[in-house]
Amino acid sequence: MMNESLVVNDSFATPAAGESLPWMGADSSEHNGSLEFSTAPLDFPINPWDIMLCMSGTVIACENAIVVAIIFYTPTLRTPMFVLIGSLATADLLAGMGLILNFVFQYVISSETISLITVGFLVASFTASISSLLAITVDRYFSLYNALTYFSEKTLQYVHLMLLGTWGVSLFLGLLPVLGWNCLDDPASCSIVRPLTRSNVTLLATSFFIIFVLMLTLYFKICKIVCHHAHQIALQQHFFATSHYVATKKGVSTLAIILGTFGASWLPFAIYCLVGEREYPSVYTYATLLPATYNSMINPIIYAYRNTEIQRSLHVLLCGCFQSNKAYRSRSPSEV
Repeated sequence: MMNESLVVNDSFATPAAGESLPWMGADSSEHNGSLEFSTAPLDFPINPWDIMLCMSGTVIACENAIVVAIIFYTPTLRTPMFVLIGSLATADLLAGMGLILNFVFQYVISSETISLITVGFLVASFTASISSLLAITVDRYFSLYNALTYFSEKTLQYVHLMLLGTWGVSLFLGLLPVLGWNCLDDPASCSIVRPLTRSNVTLLATSFFIIFVLMLTLYFKICKIVCHHAHQIALQQHFFATSHYVATKKGVSTLAIILGTFGASWLPFAIYCLVGEREYPSVYTYATLLPATYNSMINPIIYAYRNTEIQRSLHVLLCGCFQSNKAYRSRSPSEV
């Protein structure tokens, strides 16, 4: 059985004099920190980092598959907010499946073509996930800025346009390695993640920073609107300053959790994509990539499972309970 493995700078064993490690090719010293295709038999243990990535992908796929199923089979969850949450869950579901497939292909099938397809699939999935987060942020901003006209046909139209742009750009970026923008024919141009080139990962990292700055700007504006609304409500209902403080603190805390989780998950890997070199130990790539996958694990908790309507649908799905005839108002993103 042939094996496609990720070469790590830290050796599993010390070779004897004049002997090379069985999982390293003749040119392993050249590409010490990037994905390598090894033609050696599988005579070493599976990399524990790969196991953790596969486990992460399994949890991600299971979590988001439930969200996708709930939104798809619940007719009442067709508002713009849930359409965007469904897009995020779909992207994360595909990312989780990609991590699982990457593990299977890495240790079962040795093929450069399959490697390119798998990497492109992961790039497209994670790009769609991050872009969907930006789309949700834009939707939340407009739900507060244009609260009176939010529930209208125009809102659904711009949501569909955002989704079209999100998945179109993600598919384009995912196809770039498959269509030839890779380092298989030029190992010197490889990045910390082979077979992506250094210019490719630089583009992806730069795109992430642009999205992160846009989200930071929008959430800052959302925070100002939330504080202004809380102050107006406090004045109209003659609340004490303490009530105003509590309402404002709750809104700011929620926004801080959203941005903090997103930044803590992706910033280390994005920064390392810009500063890392292919000669660096692969353990650094693993150590920054694994937390990035956790974002797709946390997304359904923040954006889906905290929503009361999804909780109710999940309760019906898992417990087989009959849904109440009581009509529930679909909440706007600002209330989530």
